[in-house]
Amino acid sequence: MKKSFFLYAVLAALLFGISTPLSKLLIHTIPPAFLASFLYLGAGLGMGILFLIQKSNGRTRLEASVNKNDLPEISAMILLDIAAPILLMYAVAGTTSSNVSLLSNFEIVATSFIAFFIFKEGIGKRMWYAIVLITLGCLILSFEDTSSLSFSVGSILVLLACICWGFENNLTKKLSYRNPVQIVMIKGLGSGFGAWIIALIVSDYQWNMLYALLGMLLGFSSYGLSIYFYIKAQRVLGASLTSAYYAASPFIGAILSLLLLHETINWAFAVALLVMLGGTYIAVSDRHSHVHTHQPITHEHRHTHDDSHHFHTHGGMCCEHSHIHTHMLLEHDHAHLPDLQHSHTHSKRRFQK
Repeated sequence: MKKSFFLYAVLAALLFGISTPLSKLLIHTIPPAFLASFLYLGAGLGMGILFLIQKSNGRTRLEASVNKNDLPEISAMILLDIAAPILLMYAVAGTTSSNVSLLSNFEIVATSFIAFFIFKEGIGKRMWYAIVLITLGCLILSFEDTSSLSFSVGSILVLLACICWGFENNLTKKLSYRNPVQIVMIKGLGSGFGAWIIALIVSDYQWNMLYALLGMLLGFSSYGLSIYFYIKAQRVLGASLTSAYYAASPFIGAILSLLLLHETINWAFAVALLVMLGGTYIAVSDRHSHVHTHQPITHEHRHTHDDSHHFHTHGGMCCEHSHIHTHMLLEHDHAHLPDLQHSHTHSKRRFQK
């Protein structure tokens, strides 16, 4: 079953990878903040239609719905998703698409640091090595002038966007057991309208219906379906590891930028590419196993009874379903990932090599 979640992470990376080079093509006609709003509005509207289709087919009953207890995470998620795409679109307008794509790898570093220091999610030694390599690659790309050690403004904007998404990734993990279509619909519409209002306030807009529709279509693919697959993967893989697989998207974006936009490769880009590839490989291969304890908890999410965590009995146990259920105290040892079932701390960790 876990193989399908790895596939979701790869699909999420592929769909998001095309966003930067295609946004570079659109941004010549649509200003950055305005384009950011259409990207998220496209995601929200597209997933809203998908949500209505699922509801008419009765499939929403298989998922746990968002409720009022999720309001703090949803509000923070929307605010972060207003800031991040605006920062990214201004970066796209000010520097090469290939650099923006490759620098997006910093999202792994941001997500992992926030997961470790704030949300107490375990990180193995291999992931720390990956963080060092990816950060080094970002530094190489960020220097505008190596002789004066000055940083590129566009690069700084990308890194700030990644920090916003790092916080958002960890907040989304708390919502990952909710209906992913509903989550993306809410965040897309909320963030899209928020960015749209900001674009109007700062007069960063230019009406072009065709390009607006193209932006919304790109948003549905790269910010709608991509986030939908990301959330589904994050249910099992956790915030850090899902972001590691998601790291393929910058390389996809960089390759497409070189092919579609005919951008040139300099020595800094080539070195950073190799360093980040090494860091990404190390990050993807990070796993750990140790004796851990599951504390009693009552919650609701979509689940099956073919794993080692759901032992309650009721009718209809043969397939996926969602309902409020209780986990009793459980201690066992198995290879696991930092999902919501395994949010324990790691004072004494035994990581697999």
